[in-house]
Amino acid sequence: MIAIDSLPKDLAGAAATAWRHVLDHHDAAALADLTGALEAHPAIAGALARVLACSPFVAGLIRRQPRLLAALLEDGLLQRSLQPGELQAELQQRLAEPGAELHPVLRRFRARHMLRIVWRDFCRDADTLETMQDTSALAEACITLAQAHLQQQLEARFGVPRGRRSGEAQQLIVIAMGKLGARELNVSSDIDLIFAYPESGETDGERRRISNTEFFTKLGQGLITALDQVTADGFVFRVDMRLRPYGESGSLALNFAALEEYYQDQGRDWERYALIKARPVSGSAAHGAELMAMLRPFVFRRYVDFGVIESLRSMKQMINSEVRRRGLQEDVKLGSGGIREVEFIAQCFQLIRGGRDLGLQQRELLRVLDECVELGCLPAAAVAELRAAYLFLRDSEHAIQGYQDQQTQALPADPQQRLALATVMGFADWDSYLVELAGHRERVTAHFRDLIAAPEDEHDDAEDELPPWGDDLDAEALAEVGYREPAASLERLQALQRSTRVATLQAEGQERLQQFMPRLLLACAEADNPDRALLRTLPFVTAVLRRSAYLALLLENPPALAELVLLCNASPWIAEQLERHPVLLDELLDRGSLYTAPDKALLATELRQQVARLQPGDLEAQMDALRYFKASQVLRVAASELVGRLPLMRVSDNLTWIAEVILEQVLAVAWTDISARFGQPQRDPDGYGFALFGYGKLGGIELSYASDLDLVFVYDADVQGVTDGERSIDNVKFYTRLGQRIIHILETRMAMGQLYDVDMRLRPSGASGLLVSSLKGFRSYQEDTAWTWEHQALVRARLVAGDPAVGAGVDAVRRDILCRARDEQALATEVVAMRERMRKELLPKKLPEGQEFDLKQSAGGIVDIEFMVQYAVLAWSHRVPELARWSDNIRILETLAGAGLVAQRESKALIEAYLAFRSVAHQLALQQLPGRVPGDEYREQRASVEAAWQRLFPAQDKPTEQQD
Repeated sequence: MIAIDSLPKDLAGAAATAWRHVLDHHDAAALADLTGALEAHPAIAGALARVLACSPFVAGLIRRQPRLLAALLEDGLLQRSLQPGELQAELQQRLAEPGAELHPVLRRFRARHMLRIVWRDFCRDADTLETMQDTSALAEACITLAQAHLQQQLEARFGVPRGRRSGEAQQLIVIAMGKLGARELNVSSDIDLIFAYPESGETDGERRRISNTEFFTKLGQGLITALDQVTADGFVFRVDMRLRPYGESGSLALNFAALEEYYQDQGRDWERYALIKARPVSGSAAHGAELMAMLRPFVFRRYVDFGVIESLRSMKQMINSEVRRRGLQEDVKLGSGGIREVEFIAQCFQLIRGGRDLGLQQRELLRVLDECVELGCLPAAAVAELRAAYLFLRDSEHAIQGYQDQQTQALPADPQQRLALATVMGFADWDSYLVELAGHRERVTAHFRDLIAAPEDEHDDAEDELPPWGDDLDAEALAEVGYREPAASLERLQALQRSTRVATLQAEGQERLQQFMPRLLLACAEADNPDRALLRTLPFVTAVLRRSAYLALLLENPPALAELVLLCNASPWIAEQLERHPVLLDELLDRGSLYTAPDKALLATELRQQVARLQPGDLEAQMDALRYFKASQVLRVAASELVGRLPLMRVSDNLTWIAEVILEQVLAVAWTDISARFGQPQRDPDGYGFALFGYGKLGGIELSYASDLDLVFVYDADVQGVTDGERSIDNVKFYTRLGQRIIHILETRMAMGQLYDVDMRLRPSGASGLLVSSLKGFRSYQEDTAWTWEHQALVRARLVAGDPAVGAGVDAVRRDILCRARDEQALATEVVAMRERMRKELLPKKLPEGQEFDLKQSAGGIVDIEFMVQYAVLAWSHRVPELARWSDNIRILETLAGAGLVAQRESKALIEAYLAFRSVAHQLALQQLPGRVPGDEYREQRASVEAAWQRLFPAQDKPTEQQD
């Protein structure tokens, strides 16, 4: 009946002995059932011997209850995986049988399926994940059906518990914590539970009423007994309730309001850690989701929370002390490089970044590790090693526990159990297994140390060189480390020390500030201008005092502190962005990424991945994600420009690409939102039937850091058509609401500000016109009504997001308009008049004559070049249609030279002047200075522009700057 030849000698003997004990069973009929089943399945002879030898627990079950194995063979359950819900359906059927009693049914059910689970695991018919999921499903089925059975009994005595506020019937919500919450239960695990119910109130019994608290306490006590109590049939699962609020001294069941109040007022970091895997496994699904949403802000902070590392470090130190005290160094869970360290690595990132990166708000450890790769938290190679180690360690844990159904993770001392463990794990002997185990543990420890270990500089010689902070701080100490204006810097620091924000800090914040400030002072001292670096960085410190997790981030990452000081010292604009949005500190952790501005394709992919991790339909979360994306990507561009890695043309390209991918995503979000309410508009081709056209700097691919977006919305659909939703509206109204929603998403002020200011004044009829135009209406306006200055604006128009078919239609209109033959003299008069009007309105009236040059509006500046280009396109495109192809000034100037309409030297001079002016304008913006330079600068470039103006408009007066 059994095949022992493939087993090591000692295990073969154990298998033979176990089989003899089975054959000695007193129930001949049961034994006949078993032998008959085995004869019908001869292929399992080797598996039977392996399981009997490697699991005395399973051998004992078969010896006592031969029909268990016979039934599993007859049902085919040893040979296949279970379907979702199959366990629950089977248990429900058994409990419904006449005369069924809860406790015996649960225990026999558990014995049947633990035999199956251990068998399939030890024979490697099930992989690690299946074993964990089946064990978790077994626990979940037992909890759910035992609860339903017990609640029915209690309701017969006391009535249905009802909420005082809602009057609704109440159900107990059993929250599975830890491994059960993540469906990662091991084969002999206890289960950590918390009991909750939605509302206080009382039962509606006719004879006796009790409070909901009393009702659910009785239900919880009954459930624990049903699962945990050891009877003649054994037990189901050991139950641990110590993770509930107030631990063993707390109420067994709390209502949602009490739970929320506890975690808000008294919740500790270890409880955040514990709740990461929390999952409702019984009761109303809607109430379970409500409870999880209520607890989520406690677990996952909205900002990047590096403060949790110190807490995890402390927790790990406590565990290490306990390991040493109890001699658990050889424990595959708690020992060095064990399961707990892999869990700490994943859950550390969940607590640090889970509030912002929703993909980390998962319970399953391996999925979290995969998400860490997607987010760039961990290298793929590191995660591959952690995954392999975790699966090896969990398989080892199952082999250890399945031996005697004992809740232990300690490597065995008994030689025969060691051989059994090695055999289950696929090794010829114990020593071979230990070598593999040691390799996995070493790799886990190395990764764990990289993440959790204290920063290296906490113990180096620089510690003694840190400037003092507090009462010992003085100007002399600042001067000693390199400050050039120590008295002024000291005054600023003392103002911070005396501020109410510092005085009212809690103890944890005070402690972090005490640790942080000496390091900040030293980091600023290493800048080229220490006093300026400190001046620009202190507002950031003030802004994050009450969110000291940001200080923890910088303490944990000294290179990030160095980048913070470098960038703030280099640019007050960047310093202000970081002050307003400290969450951007996360970008400083990866220097390679910080100083690399991705191209448009990578930007689109990154944004798409970020939005894909959000809950569908959560408009607020999507708007938050868009704002973070923009702020982080613009920071990358600015940082790259400051260190000289991006020339001007690339800066504008990148800023424009950021806007374009955001607009495409905003359109998708707005479309989903509006069409969900009204259905989709009738239109012939696929696609939105809607396009966003960018004008001005956006259209000309010349965005700067603070540019607004000049947009025009055009649709192409039947104006008589309607949407196909239940709340149908006409097409015009649909596209109008779509445009309104786009503007709302772009302009609404949130925690991270606006996405962009939007200017719609260039649409047909300007501010008095319709928000969206039909393609037909757009053409009619441009052909019959538009002013010359509107045709000038059309030069810099191009499709930036939306339906390419609509874009092609608008572009055809644009080309037709630009390629019209015009009276060149009349056109020149209008262009020059418009330029004069603009100069009068926009050039500062008190600009000292000859002393300052306004880069945009002064004669010979940026706008003069733009007007000359626009004139050239309008005047000559009928002869050279290629001029109408481009929307950016550089390529138009190159085309003019190529067509012989402008001399090569003149085109080159205008391009050089244009790039020079825009480059210095970018640099001034980063320094938060107005776009003006001393009057004696750029004289050669200005002269070239003015000369070109005079050649192009010879009959016009030379433009003069408006003076006071």
